[in-house]
Amino acid sequence: MKKTFTLLCIIFYLLGNAQSLKLAIADKKYEKYSYIDAIKIYEKVANKGHKSAELFKRLGNSYYFNSELEKSVKWYKELFDLNTEVEPEYYYRYSQSLKSIEEYDKANVYLELFNQKTNDSRGNEFEENKNYIKDLSEDSGKYFVKKTTINSKYYDFGPSFYGDKIIFTSSRPDKVLVKKVHNWTDQNFTDLYISSLNEDNTLTEPENFSTTVNSKFNESSAIFTKDGKEMYFTRNNYLEGKKGRDKGMDKERTTLIKIYKASLVDGEWSNFKELPFNSDLYSTAHPSLSIDEKTLYFSSDRPGTLGGADIFKVSIDSNDKYGEPENLGSIINTEGRESFPFIGPDGTLYFASDGHLGLGGLDIFESKYKDNSFQKPKNIGKPINSSKDDFGFIINTQKNGYFTSSRNGGLGFDDIYKFTICSNSLIGIVTDLKTNEILPNSTVILFDENMKEISTIKTNDKAQYSFEIDCSKKYFIRAIKEEYETVEKPVTSNNKNGKIELNITLDKNIIPFEIGTDLAKVFNISLIYFDLDKSNIRPDAARDIQKVIEVMKEYPKMHVDIRSHTDSRQTHKYNEGLSDRRAKSTLEFMVANGIERERLTAKGFGETELINECSDGVPCSEEEHQKNRRSEFIVAKIE
Repeated sequence: MKKTFTLLCIIFYLLGNAQSLKLAIADKKYEKYSYIDAIKIYEKVANKGHKSAELFKRLGNSYYFNSELEKSVKWYKELFDLNTEVEPEYYYRYSQSLKSIEEYDKANVYLELFNQKTNDSRGNEFEENKNYIKDLSEDSGKYFVKKTTINSKYYDFGPSFYGDKIIFTSSRPDKVLVKKVHNWTDQNFTDLYISSLNEDNTLTEPENFSTTVNSKFNESSAIFTKDGKEMYFTRNNYLEGKKGRDKGMDKERTTLIKIYKASLVDGEWSNFKELPFNSDLYSTAHPSLSIDEKTLYFSSDRPGTLGGADIFKVSIDSNDKYGEPENLGSIINTEGRESFPFIGPDGTLYFASDGHLGLGGLDIFESKYKDNSFQKPKNIGKPINSSKDDFGFIINTQKNGYFTSSRNGGLGFDDIYKFTICSNSLIGIVTDLKTNEILPNSTVILFDENMKEISTIKTNDKAQYSFEIDCSKKYFIRAIKEEYETVEKPVTSNNKNGKIELNITLDKNIIPFEIGTDLAKVFNISLIYFDLDKSNIRPDAARDIQKVIEVMKEYPKMHVDIRSHTDSRQTHKYNEGLSDRRAKSTLEFMVANGIERERLTAKGFGETELINECSDGVPCSEEEHQKNRRSEFIVAKIE
């Protein structure tokens, strides 16, 4: 018995040592970013029943850093099932991973937990907009997306314009200059490829871009000056046949990379130069030029970044001199990753981020340039963004462009897609209804279908207005002019590019206001209706209340009494309370939209002032009852 026990101890010791040896080997591969090799060992150990937080962290991270978020879900779940304390960042990574398989409700649970455990801009942004998934999941109708013919079953990403051609990055092995497999991706090192545009807007079969630019290491993310004589691109720390130190970006496990510049001389790319703000201690990548080509934008994990990688800019001076790199700041950058910047033809910054609220993985965002700074980024939503990685967005003056995505249905790991932007020009003239006189300096406001203000302008000296609107969407347009009645009209955009003309006529207000005047009758404003037993402001009610608000803004000394009524259903006491809540709800809506509280009073009258015969016991239709569920706006005082 004693010998048997000793033998078992030896066996368990040897098994334990073998397992420890396997984990040690896997850990070394993990530390060298050989995630595919590390995963093979880690999963064998895990599948034999070994459980530990460190094992599950590294398995989850290996898939996460390799942009296979749908596979990281399993191991992050195992990690949280251990019920051990983990760093807050794992709550965020698990949330991102869950989004990749569109489990958004569960993803938001972990995002909420992440927010509770940190003071982090990613959690704060979620706290401010918890309904973001619904907004981003609705197809705007603005973008039309198609697959391109240049994709392979490997990585194809990072398109850029080169005259009438497209340059992009690929790990395809068939036309690569040097066949060498990367131990991180288990695919060939990337080269730059070129494809021309056919007459039917399809792309020709890609060719290797240049025997002088492409090397035995990774090249990617090329951009070109407008004259096509200079290029900036990303490459491993490699120049003149020598490879530099292979050091990772701390959090993101990315191989050290730098930005290089080359010149076109006699049809060949030469004069390769490493940009002076590169370093052997951090990565610098994904260059993009400003419209005037005097500023270079790029992504880096250099000291001073807010997260894994931030977007920076640097001035380009004469004679290949550069200024000091500047971080674009917390408006653009987060504690996550921001990369692949691109400056559009109108100066808009497009970039990829997994730190701002998105649908999963990297999402593409746009930031308008206004008042000498970039504004708060906006997620451009579906169909450009998906639950997977979406990045490398470029656009030209014809509103056509390309982007990269690892979404389902692609040919390879990353694929390049083409898009066109559909937009309508909404134009018109504001005139006097009776005289046809043009009305310059009229205020014209554009609203979306939910009456959220989009833009406000003044008509020019010819009383003209113009808005750019998305295709296949419903809008409202409101025209305001002093001494004229406010007019509001609905408009639905077309499903293709073009112009929509909507002329607006305003009728002069010649009716004097007196105490007791009913604004609804004077200005032909619809009565404010409420749904049965509710006091929330309906969208149609909001539109009508806005008309009253505009009148009160035109007449700042006017005071209004809000009177709310119900139908005869329910008890007198209940109806009195309901009408009072409706009146106060209307008042609060008007205050929130710019009317001083002291200019308003609100009172509920219940069912005491029915406007038809629909009292208790009298059979009436729903439409007849609804006429009694109303609010009135009575002029109480004019100072």
